[in-house]
Amino acid sequence: MHFGTDKVSWLFAPIVFVWYILIGILGAVNISKYDRSVLKAFNPVYVYRYFKRGKTSWVSLGGIMLSITGTEALFADLSYFPVQAIQIAFTVVVFPCLLLQYTGQAAYIAQNRNSVVHAFYYSLPDSVRWPSFIVATAAAVVASQATISMTYSIIKQALALGCFPRVRIIHTSKKYLGQIYSPDINWILLIFCIAVTAGFKKQSQIANAYGTAVIMVMLVTTFLMVPIMLLVWRSHWSLVILFTALSLVVEIPYFSAVVRKIDQGGWVPLVFAGAFLIIMYVWHYGTLKRYEFEMHSKVSMAWILGLGPSLGLVRVPGMGLVYTELASGVPHIFSHFITNLPAIHSTLVFVCVKYLPVYTVPPDERFLVKRIGPKNFHMFRCVARYGYKDIHKKDDDFEQMLFNSLMLFVRLESMMEEYTDSDEYSTRELNQAGNANPRINGTNAGSNMDLSYTSHDSIIQVQSPNHTGNSQVMLSGQTYQTVGDEIAFLNACREAGVVHILGNTIIRARRDSGLLKKIAINYLYAFLRKICRENSVIFNVPHESLLNVGQVFYV
Repeated sequence: MHFGTDKVSWLFAPIVFVWYILIGILGAVNISKYDRSVLKAFNPVYVYRYFKRGKTSWVSLGGIMLSITGTEALFADLSYFPVQAIQIAFTVVVFPCLLLQYTGQAAYIAQNRNSVVHAFYYSLPDSVRWPSFIVATAAAVVASQATISMTYSIIKQALALGCFPRVRIIHTSKKYLGQIYSPDINWILLIFCIAVTAGFKKQSQIANAYGTAVIMVMLVTTFLMVPIMLLVWRSHWSLVILFTALSLVVEIPYFSAVVRKIDQGGWVPLVFAGAFLIIMYVWHYGTLKRYEFEMHSKVSMAWILGLGPSLGLVRVPGMGLVYTELASGVPHIFSHFITNLPAIHSTLVFVCVKYLPVYTVPPDERFLVKRIGPKNFHMFRCVARYGYKDIHKKDDDFEQMLFNSLMLFVRLESMMEEYTDSDEYSTRELNQAGNANPRINGTNAGSNMDLSYTSHDSIIQVQSPNHTGNSQVMLSGQTYQTVGDEIAFLNACREAGVVHILGNTIIRARRDSGLLKKIAINYLYAFLRKICRENSVIFNVPHESLLNVGQVFYV
């Protein structure tokens, strides 16, 4: 699986194709050899006569359910193969071959009623029994691949919705976005499969667990289709009712038969589903609260302007890359950082990394740069866009590309007379900031500051690594006369050192919260965050230049 579906399909597809053709031919041979009258079973009248027998017919639906399961795994691969290919395969190959095989087994059992158990192998001619066994084993291995790949796809969608802890996702195909591999999930599946196989003592219990899982999936899918048809497809309400009614007519009888076997192994998928539901709900709730905190606690532009070009602190040499999930606005981590530390870097870049549903983003289109506030603040925003196959490298490539984009922005900005974006800075906010009395934790951060673009601030000494003896002095608050002056300043900042600043926001339940909420937030969510991948790993931030800024808030 770690090579990807597109790498192993050359082997899997022929095995499955040979398997279906084999069982189709063997089924046709058994029909002609033993009893051709079994073809009458396609008459719907026999369905009515079968259920007319009484309760035993209804109970047997649980076993009948297993005869139609497995084929639905084809539709789990919709993200791996085109929809039309699966429709053609099911209609032309899968469905006819299954009908022939099950009908052939019925014909054999009609003449050999003592061979119901393992009727498939007993009905085979001796010359093809062992070859059929080998092909069947290989097909079973291939069929498990569909379940595994489906699990990867579901986990990836849950990650995109913020409903599952962060795990590693490896994209294995250039053509199909859905062909992925997750080593973490792969190991979890291995452990669960061994535990279930070793825990069950009877084959019938595994069959009951599988049947319960399948019918529950069918019911949930039917009910989820209702809002999709109404809100997405905007289908007429009569069509929605017709679809739901026809689906439930088939599914409810199977569900009622399977419910009786919950205590005989059917409880296992329900326990797994409940556990994953709790994990996904807690993770989504905690992640949502963290994001809402970031959105509602963004620093206003008026507050930043009120601090002045030095941001109310000493601007030390160097360039700080502040990572944030917000594509607009200044994150709360910035105000928290400057509140607790007496200095900030001469140049600040707020970096937001976004992953797009495309294979790759060209390097010349990867970075979007804006300026925050006046030029003498030396604050920028950079949105780094990556495709699913792009790698955020640990070496200097990311810093170099970001710095080159920053230089390009400064040059292009000089060609445009307006350099401040309306989202980031406006004259109205500037006027409001002029009348503001900014404070940090109750301490006056600055008073009577000149907030115009030509305001001057403290002189910062920036020493280049190639310094030969004389200090290179640059004004952090000056308005540059030429583009070369600002570029020289940015080069000096980069030579002084680049620091990656990441926020580590921790949420805790309030003291007046209920017991369940405290357990979910303080223990379960905290445990999930501890074991999942950290942002520093996802962004491949060098540890030698990493600075974590922690903050706690209560929900």
